[in-house]
Amino acid sequence: MHKAPSASSLGPGGLDLSQAFFKPIQNTAPPSPTKRHTKIAVVGVGNVGMAIAQTILTQDLADELALIDAKPDKLRGEMLDLQHAAAFLPRTKISASVDYALAAGSDLCIVTAGARQIPGESRLNLLQRNVALFRAIVPALARHAPESILLIVSNPVDVLTYVAWKLSGFPSNRVVGSGTNLDSSRFRFLIADHLDVNAQDVQAYIVGEHGDSSVALWSSISVGGVPVLSFLEKQQIAYEKKTLEEIHKEVVDCAYEVISLKGYTSWAIGYSVANLARALLRDQRSIHPVSVLARGFFGIEGGDVFLSLPAQLGRGGVLGVTNVHLTEEEAARLRDSARTILEVQGQLDLGI
Repeated sequence: MHKAPSASSLGPGGLDLSQAFFKPIQNTAPPSPTKRHTKIAVVGVGNVGMAIAQTILTQDLADELALIDAKPDKLRGEMLDLQHAAAFLPRTKISASVDYALAAGSDLCIVTAGARQIPGESRLNLLQRNVALFRAIVPALARHAPESILLIVSNPVDVLTYVAWKLSGFPSNRVVGSGTNLDSSRFRFLIADHLDVNAQDVQAYIVGEHGDSSVALWSSISVGGVPVLSFLEKQQIAYEKKTLEEIHKEVVDCAYEVISLKGYTSWAIGYSVANLARALLRDQRSIHPVSVLARGFFGIEGGDVFLSLPAQLGRGGVLGVTNVHLTEEEAARLRDSARTILEVQGQLDLGI
């Protein structure tokens, strides 16, 4: 299943025609040992996994893309479908397997696999089934790609990033969750829409849990370098706190609306994760609100917990957390969000 039959082996007896097709030049040297070959593994080829894979390909983020899933027919079909688009994409080797050995040599392993909720099933029971799934996935990735960065996308992403960290034995800088990177993009879009500006000119973060207890950092929002709330106050322009809360609520409800309309979310998370992959593998050292080990930051105590904070990402994974200013209210809400996640973690049977 690793790859479709290659045209280079169509000669008599499977002769590799690529050797005959090109005439070698003289006085050559082997490739430079410093030249990087970038490999990304995506675990789970559902709607989210394939949106991520497709975006990685179109943005030319990897030399090799490995797809891993437990369903061999679906897996092979998705691999072939992508391979057939080769003439329209940057050159990338695409392979697929049910065997996690395919992840060997990966620089980045993206986990999107997760159990689907059964009607009437509690959130805790669903989470426990995902933990069982991660027990099969994460140690296998850690074994075959011990130098990789783990990027967790499966939900609930904060708790499962913590689970992945525990199961992998990786240092915390090499385990990161997609967190509120997408929530923050939605936030920026809504603010831009209200102000009629380009979302790329809006600097705004959602932090904390990727979920209902997330925190909007209104105090640090800026548009074109202008701090929004302090500008309004200096200009004595009145604004209602209720309006701000409604925008945040809309951010939280965005995903639910998309799911109710089309059954799932895929494209936005695909772009969000590709954005994180670029920052990590190209050593962009850019700031993203992602799920990181948050204990000790902004007064968060009570245990090891992963939640989203504005973090600098690069080739080494999480390079640091930004010293963003929080108001007392924002810091208190962030600590409440941490406690919400810790309560859920306390009910889990990790078996570690």
